[in-house]
Amino acid sequence: MNTSHRPWAPRQAHLRHGALLAAVALLSAGAQAFPNYPITPQQRSTAQQVAQAGVPLADLAPNAPERYTVKRGDTLWDIAKLYLLKPWRWPELWGMNLQQIRNPHLIYPGQVLVLTRVGDRAVLQVDAGTPPTVKLSPRIRAERLDDGAIPPLPPGVIEPFLADVSVVDASAHEQAPRIVAGPEQRVLLARGDRAYARGQSGPSDALSGEPLEGGVARQLDIYRQALPLKDPATGELLGYEAHRIGQARLVRGERQGTNAQGQPTLVPATLDIVAAREEVRLGDRLLPAHRQAHPAYVPHPPAEAVQGQVVKVHGDAVHFAGQYQVVVLNRGRQHGLEPGHVLALLKDGGHVTDSTDPAKPQLALPGERNGVMMVFRTFERVAYALVLQITDGVQVGDRFTNP
Repeated sequence: MNTSHRPWAPRQAHLRHGALLAAVALLSAGAQAFPNYPITPQQRSTAQQVAQAGVPLADLAPNAPERYTVKRGDTLWDIAKLYLLKPWRWPELWGMNLQQIRNPHLIYPGQVLVLTRVGDRAVLQVDAGTPPTVKLSPRIRAERLDDGAIPPLPPGVIEPFLADVSVVDASAHEQAPRIVAGPEQRVLLARGDRAYARGQSGPSDALSGEPLEGGVARQLDIYRQALPLKDPATGELLGYEAHRIGQARLVRGERQGTNAQGQPTLVPATLDIVAAREEVRLGDRLLPAHRQAHPAYVPHPPAEAVQGQVVKVHGDAVHFAGQYQVVVLNRGRQHGLEPGHVLALLKDGGHVTDSTDPAKPQLALPGERNGVMMVFRTFERVAYALVLQITDGVQVGDRFTNP
């Protein structure tokens, strides 16, 4: 459905007085249906500063377009790269108007972004005369149940790490209960099967108690082969990375009973397997079900200096990470990392022989910047980051620091 087009005219007098219009979001019925993410103190401070000053022209990309129509499949990062030398500074370019906008992260396909320059400053605005065009067509399609706003990062890349990956410490890993039996002495189980589980050493808290909590069935995630994550520099164990392969519902808790001879015995917990992406095996472990919320990633550099190394590159038989691949870092919440932190990747310069010196000394070349990544999930001692820009591949041991 198209609406009539009205030419957009910058309100120069208003801009000269420093009250910049919002560039990213519109308060509409659709926007109000979207989760109302809180505005952080840092965002509020940024918005107030930008509303007074704007973004310096020197921070714009050389070929920043005057107008850009948002397309389906865009991300905020993609658009920010068009306009900024440092894309993680997109909240500054947007200039959020906190009086009018409850959610500063919403822009939609069909909206036209207009770059406005006033003196030596610039701001990106939504062309108020060109609301999104919705094209209706008689076809069947499957879409996410949201309001259609473009995401900050490619959702398909990070969603598996929000739902299916957990990092547990050594103690939790060692004490995690395990599946010990199935029906008819089967060792491979599937969705719909009943299973039995017990704690590693005596009754487990995860399997004890009533199967209902607040009227809701207790759920357990099924994991296999939790992988140790070790610090590349020290070899210290940082935790175990557990990948969920299924989910079970607690039917009856683990308890003490008696056998036919009246002797005390352990009765394992009874579970129903309600989801499985592959066959569940005896020995697979159980952890309380967790669901990670999908936060709004507002990019910003860490407030304090941070340095660390890449612990792991995700992917089967993958040694180097490229753009939009996930890496694990040896820093986490206890080191001040949080979702949205942007970090610079460094490439080790290596060693060379100085052939111009008769003594042929070995020289250590300085590390060079190799790319940029954004943290999207944190645990106590590790964090997960998405590689957004890269010159050369990222490998285990590569260093990172503030951008």
